[in-house]
Amino acid sequence: MTAPLPSLTPPEAVREQLWNEQQLAQPVAMPSFRLWRYRESAIVLGCSQRRLLAQAAGPMPVLLRQSGGGAVLTGPWMLGLSVALPADHPLARQGLVASYRWLGEALAQALRQGGVEAQALAPEVLRAMPAERRTAVAWACFGGLSPWEVLAGGRKIAGLAQVRRASGVLLVGGLLLQRSPWQLMCEALGCAAADAQVLAATTIGAGEAIAHFDAHACALRLEQVLAATLEPQACPP
Repeated sequence: MTAPLPSLTPPEAVREQLWNEQQLAQPVAMPSFRLWRYRESAIVLGCSQRRLLAQAAGPMPVLLRQSGGGAVLTGPWMLGLSVALPADHPLARQGLVASYRWLGEALAQALRQGGVEAQALAPEVLRAMPAERRTAVAWACFGGLSPWEVLAGGRKIAGLAQVRRASGVLLVGGLLLQRSPWQLMCEALGCAAADAQVLAATTIGAGEAIAHFDAHACALRLEQVLAATLEPQACPP
């Protein structure tokens, strides 16, 4: 029996990073966004994590993204998103922290409509948390909390990051649809097994929060919210 030919389509995590890079390669003329589902697992590191890239081992792809933040484990358990905004867009002009608010609230809204009690983390609420809760695993995106990221039942369910250039602003995020196998990332990067246990205890997938969570319907709701938010406002007559 003839073995099937290997696919020439790059993994979704690779296509995601290529799309992100292309958005800021020239001035962003109008808002655009993409949602990403991942058939295969991959690790995506923040732009300052080359040290982890050098120590990675094993067959899992390890990529370096343009935005900051910590390492992310992509796979079928996660929904990714990318939003490109012109530099002068009202949502981009709000500043580094405030520009996250609308996106965190959009993610929380899509989750609540699907039955998950989710809230975007306001800065004042974050400041009131113990320091060890704000940074439980410093090198992992889902191991820490930042303003306007999303919690469900007090556990992190969505993380955000961004890159700002003269050509525009790129906002990226990851939403946990199911429990993430954190040990895969820790093993691949040579990090402590205890970090995987902490990540499991401080994060939650939507499918863990409620039974029979519909990931496809959630993605459609999020797509609708993003499209409505980014749609150009009609000019007054």
